[in-house]
Amino acid sequence: MKKSINRLAALLMTAACVSSLVACGGSTKTETATTAAAAEGTTAAAESKEAVAPTEKSDLAGQSITILNSKGEIQTALEELAATFTEETGIELEVLSCGTGEVPYTKVTSMYSSGTAPTMSILDTTDVIALATEYGLDLSDQDWIQYCDSMTTKVDGKVYSFPFCVEGRGIIYSKKAIEDALGKEFDPASINSLDSFKAICEELRAAGMENPVVLSKEDWSLGAHQLGYIYDTNDGTTAGADKIMAALKDGSQKVEDYDRFNQFMDTMDVILEYNYNKEDPLGAIYDEDAMHLVDGDAAFWPNGNWAWPNIETAGATTDDEFGFISFVLGNDTADFANTSMQASPTKQLMVDAKQSTPEQQAAALEFINWLVNSESGQKGLVEKLQIIPACSNNTVAPLDPLSRDIVAKMADGHTYSSSFVAPSDHWSVVGAIMQKYVAGETDRAGAASEIDAYWQKQA
Repeated sequence: MKKSINRLAALLMTAACVSSLVACGGSTKTETATTAAAAEGTTAAAESKEAVAPTEKSDLAGQSITILNSKGEIQTALEELAATFTEETGIELEVLSCGTGEVPYTKVTSMYSSGTAPTMSILDTTDVIALATEYGLDLSDQDWIQYCDSMTTKVDGKVYSFPFCVEGRGIIYSKKAIEDALGKEFDPASINSLDSFKAICEELRAAGMENPVVLSKEDWSLGAHQLGYIYDTNDGTTAGADKIMAALKDGSQKVEDYDRFNQFMDTMDVILEYNYNKEDPLGAIYDEDAMHLVDGDAAFWPNGNWAWPNIETAGATTDDEFGFISFVLGNDTADFANTSMQASPTKQLMVDAKQSTPEQQAAALEFINWLVNSESGQKGLVEKLQIIPACSNNTVAPLDPLSRDIVAKMADGHTYSSSFVAPSDHWSVVGAIMQKYVAGETDRAGAASEIDAYWQKQA
């Protein structure tokens, strides 16, 4: 079932710097609202401000601003969208990127230290919380907040960032790959427990798909997107995630005694048993992971909707039937973790308040307003960047099947909104621990001990 043309085309693409955390939420001084309003927003067209096309250049035409992008998979599309913004407004916008493997927080702080801070930065919520009061421009009075107030992150009661996108994660499935292998219809709702997930993996193996799950090796994937379920599923809220992380930090909870950790590791063990990359799990190549799914060599990929550009590059089309099952935990079929997927605002856009001129700051605010209110900006977010917007006045329907599935699940109440906020080194440190586990270099007890040690260092 190999598609050599797709494979060749994808291998010729530049590898994406996909360094995103699904970390958006609250701490003792931080408030992040649930995604329930997002579902309401998709049906609020009657109350929405109609998008308009600009008729003349901006009064700020000629200003030059920059934006640091830490969402690597949209780099090319963001550059194209920036060019459209420049064409319509006359404001020059340059898109900077994080290098492969660069930690966004380290990148932006080093730029501040060298006096070359970007006018705007697309960052993980964790980083915005850490940087906002020192470097961020207070955006609390911006008009666009009326469309996404329930999705903003507040630090000391103020809004320092624009919620750039809503993202969700679970286990991506290819309906065609499953049905071609099994010769019968696949109902994703039937996978609502670890046993049911293991059963379909075994069924696929018996049908000739030897290893139907693709597991990516990246530390950000293992340390944030995967292990993060133990925090997010504490009770499905960001406050609940904060509570379990606080308990791990003060030592009142050991991770090895935490039910969600053991359920997660049980699921990981099943994934590792059926891992397409099991012969060399740390030799997996992210772009090839997408190819295995598209080619029909595998059926499942633990990931989020940010992976769609990689899937599309591998040869998929927006008409193909990809979607999400829950990242199942345990065998309680009534558990929200087994009937829903995680979805919440993730990446944030922060405007520099320290090194940019007032004119540059005004130009940055105009870019945000252009994204929110202009026809080009609204369509660009959804159709070019292929993200789910946080603002309710943007009613452009997502093109890709993963985003469509998230929007549908949000509308049906099959999402939970927790988005854990961990220290900025969590994904790299804990991700490295999980890499050792995936490679068989440590066992569950060893991984738990190292995770406990990490959290106790945060006290």
